[in-house]
Amino acid sequence: MNICMAGAAGRMGRRILEMAAAEGIEAASAIEAPAWADQDIAFGAESGATHTIRPVADAAAAIDKADVIIDFTNAEAALANAHIAAAAGKPIVIGATGLSAEQQAELAELARNIPIVFAPNMSVGVNLLFKLAGEVAAALGLDYNVEITEIHHNQKKDSPSGTAVRLAERVAEALELDYAKNVAHGREGMVGARPKNEIGMHALRGGDVVGEHTVAYIGHGERIELTHKAHSRDNFAKGALRAARFATAASPGLYDMQDVLGLK
Repeated sequence: MNICMAGAAGRMGRRILEMAAAEGIEAASAIEAPAWADQDIAFGAESGATHTIRPVADAAAAIDKADVIIDFTNAEAALANAHIAAAAGKPIVIGATGLSAEQQAELAELARNIPIVFAPNMSVGVNLLFKLAGEVAAALGLDYNVEITEIHHNQKKDSPSGTAVRLAERVAEALELDYAKNVAHGREGMVGARPKNEIGMHALRGGDVVGEHTVAYIGHGERIELTHKAHSRDNFAKGALRAARFATAASPGLYDMQDVLGLK
């Protein structure tokens, strides 16, 4: 397997390249925006063999060289790259967040022709948290108030994080609620008593925090908390490579990390 890394100059792109080198996976090509293209990126020093790759802005040319694309860009670029991958018959792994419902529907349509793994978080631990969040909510019901808190570094662009959104979606599904109607994003002013059918969502930003997510189930006399703390980006990078291996062997379809990890 060799990969095309889309978003190669970003934090995640660089770590994926580093982890790929450590696992003996070749980086055949890389994609970046024009401002970052044609600038060499060094990787592999941690595993004892330094490589360099020069990202290009021509996504079609880069995708044509690889067996699978790993995309950690943004919603618009990822969707554009997915269209190119579908035209080329190449599987794609998308870790970009912030895709709208319409963009996700477009991905599902493209997945009729190629395998697409789309996941807001590719950590094994976080995907176990996704599964547990829904199971605990279903067991406790609306007698327990659910509040979700996430904290990330001060350079993160989207809020709440894609991981926090997915956690809320899992909880809402388990409680037969609707994300759009029942999630309260922070609270300010005289908001009145908390409704039973509300899911609280709170985003914190600061420093260099890689990522931390907590789902709290607060009842009378007790509180249950499920927390995941990312110590580095390496767990996300390893998950992305695992998803790439899965995608190269999968039939066309839209998958997530629950499929990759066999948690469904």
